[in-house]
Amino acid sequence: MPRLREVPRAEVTDEKILFFYDRLFGPDKDPAVDHGTIHATPGDWWTVFAQSPDVFRHAVRGFSLYRNATLDPLLRELGQSRSGYARGSQFVFSQHCKQMRSLGMPEEKIAAVPHWQISDRFTELERAVLAYTDGLVYDGGRVPDEVFAVLKANLRDSEILELTYITCLYDMHATMCRALRLEFDDRPEPVAEVEIPAGVEIRDLSADLSG
Repeated sequence: MPRLREVPRAEVTDEKILFFYDRLFGPDKDPAVDHGTIHATPGDWWTVFAQSPDVFRHAVRGFSLYRNATLDPLLRELGQSRSGYARGSQFVFSQHCKQMRSLGMPEEKIAAVPHWQISDRFTELERAVLAYTDGLVYDGGRVPDEVFAVLKANLRDSEILELTYITCLYDMHATMCRALRLEFDDRPEPVAEVEIPAGVEIRDLSADLSG
């Protein structure tokens, strides 16, 4: 379950939230109780973000940026999917793999996003987009001049700004989904101490390894 309470339909008064409740879940469903969007996701991103109508509206306005963006949608989605993978968000990665597929990205390219560094499936520009994304997410914006030069040679300045903004936006969404355990990121912490089996003596590990 998400770490924050989901807002049931009966408590929602904001028209924008109700619009998306109807659009994504159906007008007869309470998405906080009857989970599942038309896109086959749990949908608790929407019901948790409904805690703050201002935050909800701000986030949704970010999605509408796509309508007027001039950046090639496949490059945009390549950055978004890689940002989800790099940040460790199964939700963001999974959703944008599906979006790449719907835009016509070949399956072999989608499968190669996690190991793009050793794949020969991508063009020079696509590799630069992936490297740029890694610089934004892994290195906090530390991007080599050589990577940026490829972007400059192929994209307008406005398109590079769009790529940067949208990729960083989804880095934020990936981080929030993990922190709040939303959607496909509702998973237990994978790194935990493995208990010693019953009957096994606890010894001084460092002494045994050092001889």
